[in-house]
Amino acid sequence: MNNIVLFEPEIPQNTGNIMRTCVATDTKLHLIKPLGFKLDDAHLKRSGVNYIDKLVYEVYENWEDFTSKNPGIYYYFTRYGHKPHTSFDYSNKNKENLYFIFGKESTGIPKEILKKDLYHCMRIPMTNNVRALNVSNSVAIVIYEALRQQDYNDLLKEEPDDVKHKGSDYLERD
Repeated sequence: MNNIVLFEPEIPQNTGNIMRTCVATDTKLHLIKPLGFKLDDAHLKRSGVNYIDKLVYEVYENWEDFTSKNPGIYYYFTRYGHKPHTSFDYSNKNKENLYFIFGKESTGIPKEILKKDLYHCMRIPMTNNVRALNVSNSVAIVIYEALRQQDYNDLLKEEPDDVKHKGSDYLERD
């Protein structure tokens, strides 16, 4: 199972966007305190639109609380990583839990955490014109790479044919 982990997120709009991505990709979200916002904050709900009720998430008191409850493979995203995010096999043949960990917007993941597992520290390739991508963009890039390697699991590859959607034949219709 794929999991997105936000270590001490600070900006509610970023977390709201990530919540929407998690709902769209059937990915569990893990939030590690302290949070820079309240979960019932109007900005957070606005960013998550009306999908928050479908979000599977859990909140933890600290890093130790999270790690004690979540065995699996941890992947850390940092601008100091030496490998691109595409250098790992996420196809998950063993069905282990995969945790994609992103740090807080201002300072990232603490060095003490990263140094314990340098092998799994990676970065998304980019020019030297920016320090880092927005965290919500980074989450989307990474989760979709994992899903691509997993053949998108059970995600829909066509627009559904139901009352809420225009249907898979929308482009062919007059």
